Amino acid sequence: MECRHCASPLEKPGDFCLVCREENTEAIVLEAARDRATITMLAGEPDESDARGSHTDPEEQILGETTITTTPEDGENEPIELRNFAGLIGDEIRRKRPEEVYAGGARTVIRAVREDVHHPFYRVDDDDPVVSVLERRGNRALDVVETPPSEKIGGSHSTLIGGRTGMQAIQAVAGHPHVKKVIPGPIDAGGKGSQSGMRAKVTRADDGGNVRMLLRNGSSVQENRVVTTARDREMGERIREDLNDVLTDAEFQ
Repeated sequence: MECRHCASPLEKPGDFCLVCREENTEAIVLEAARDRATITMLAGEPDESDARGSHTDPEEQILGETTITTTPEDGENEPIELRNFAGLIGDEIRRKRPEEVYAGGARTVIRAVREDVHHPFYRVDDDDPVVSVLERRGNRALDVVETPPSEKIGGSHSTLIGGRTGMQAIQAVAGHPHVKKVIPGPIDAGGKGSQSGMRAKVTRADDGGNVRMLLRNGSSVQENRVVTTARDREMGERIREDLNDVLTDAEFQ
């Protein structure tokens, strides 16, 4: 394959071009099973400087795919094998330098990959994730917030239930690229007691695309307002689904 910008040869389809320093893969779709992962590289709409011209068919955005396999281990060898598997997947993602990654499949694998790379991740659970992502990206144009998670947290209520654990849940949500701000609310200590420990859930989006994050710890409940870059309820619902997947992967649900 050649670079879409300068036509220099690439070692693998979708690789970042080391000649003109431009990316060729805008997004990656990761379909992960415990023993096999398929990475599909998607191109964005080329600009006027692209060597190959503009795309007219969404399927033309598919640059290629790479499959990575492993032999799952049991017992004390499993963490090392899983980390190595995630590292191989991460290496393929890093050499593409995509703007975002869409992932579906085995949560243990996805969680390990997320710890290895630092790209925005979105969960996708459709039967045909590549087609779903092509449609989703075609309909989505949300601003990305580059502010560090710690700087997105503010408001008149500075206390979080659960202490450090509550802050970890808040920062997991604040780290999402389409979250502008998380505003902690007052703590209600009159709820029904629970022994399940800290739990978190993001509730249905409002008409402006913003959502609420509920923290529960024992009998205490705290409702936190999450301001997103969505402009309507539909886009807010997509962010809500992503945030709940983030909380699930972080074992807060």
